[in-house]
Amino acid sequence: MRKHILPAFIMALLCQSAFAQTTINRDPEIEQMVKEVSADSLKAYIYKMVSFGTRNTLSTQTDSKRGIGAARNWVLSKFNEFAKQSNGRLTAFIDTTTLQPDKRRVDTLLVLGNVVATLKGTDPTDNRIFLISGHLDNMRSNVMDRTGDAPGANDDASGSAAVIECARIMSKHNFPATIIFITVSGEEQGLLGANFMASKAKKEGFNIEAVLNNDIMGSNNSNETNIIDNTRIRVFSEGLPAYETEKNAKTIRQLGLENDGKARQLARYVKETGERYVENLEVVMIYRNDRFLRGGDHTPYVENGFAAVRFTEMNENYTRQHQNVRTENGINYGDLPEHVDFEYLRKNSAMNLSNLANLSKAPAMPEEVKIETRKLTNTSSLTWKAPKSGKVKGYYILLRETTSAFWQKKIFTTQTEYTLPYSKDNYFFAVQSVSETGNESLAVVPGIAGR
Repeated sequence: MRKHILPAFIMALLCQSAFAQTTINRDPEIEQMVKEVSADSLKAYIYKMVSFGTRNTLSTQTDSKRGIGAARNWVLSKFNEFAKQSNGRLTAFIDTTTLQPDKRRVDTLLVLGNVVATLKGTDPTDNRIFLISGHLDNMRSNVMDRTGDAPGANDDASGSAAVIECARIMSKHNFPATIIFITVSGEEQGLLGANFMASKAKKEGFNIEAVLNNDIMGSNNSNETNIIDNTRIRVFSEGLPAYETEKNAKTIRQLGLENDGKARQLARYVKETGERYVENLEVVMIYRNDRFLRGGDHTPYVENGFAAVRFTEMNENYTRQHQNVRTENGINYGDLPEHVDFEYLRKNSAMNLSNLANLSKAPAMPEEVKIETRKLTNTSSLTWKAPKSGKVKGYYILLRETTSAFWQKKIFTTQTEYTLPYSKDNYFFAVQSVSETGNESLAVVPGIAGR
């Protein structure tokens, strides 16, 4: 008997030590905001959006109770309600543009409207913007059907509900950077609202550092495979946007940066941050800009040079997307609210909120991040400059092996230069600014110094 006591005791200590080494450092303010995300609030928003009968972009804009016009007026009223608790920092309006018929999915003169709420940052020297989006419009089996009922509970009242809930909670807090909450129209007609906003942002020089697009993110089960899973959500991100590839193709190939575009870096960030703050949720990185041969509202931002990703539930149910409500061959079709898992939607909304808050509280990204290449060494020397805005406690140096999807190590320093005992041949590196409360900026991959 005695022979087994000591090994068992040692094993217990080892297990205790292993658990003790896992430390999750959370910002208490963000942790509290995450706790405020309410499944009941999300449910109320979705049922209200469904009550408008149809939200097809081509539907009526004059009826006070039905159609896209009534729906966007209701969203605006919610944003204005939240503005009362923001000390004047949250402002909202319906941003409109007039579109001509395109002979495809718009067959009449159309006043397109996005509902936009802006939570102004508190730091006058910080011009960064972080944007969260969902699309308010929906469709029946025929995208041109503007009169029949179309619930659109998951596609995409779920994403719009996440936007509204984040605005409700975050409008009560102060952030150095600016946050835009937007529900767009025209997604089903060809990403019209997102194209309008992304083009405007580029033309007017908005410093948008991240776009979180939410589309179909509230249901937990698939058709055909019958998989049920409310513990994972996908984040889609493009590795290399087209606008960079030709210009920087030689450098990208030489340094092996095919997996390190801005959207992919944002995806890594949202995975780490979301999993830090939301229990029982895995953010699964998908190495595609969107689902196979499909598109979403983040794409116009990517095409205009902004870092943008899409969140979508893990297992889509196609009997509930773009379908008239009906029963056919024993199958219930239609995007009804009773198919939404509101606890799953709560977790996915909280994941969005934690990322928006962490990004907005962080300093700006470090400037002029470089890696020394004048000598052949088995060490790697990085240098950088302080960010343009934000109070910096220090910096994280990130590293991962070339085959790793995620950053594997994180080293803190208060300096602006650091030599690592890791070969640049075998690892990728990046640097983040860190605030006094531990909030990290997006990661910056080093450029080349010494050539």
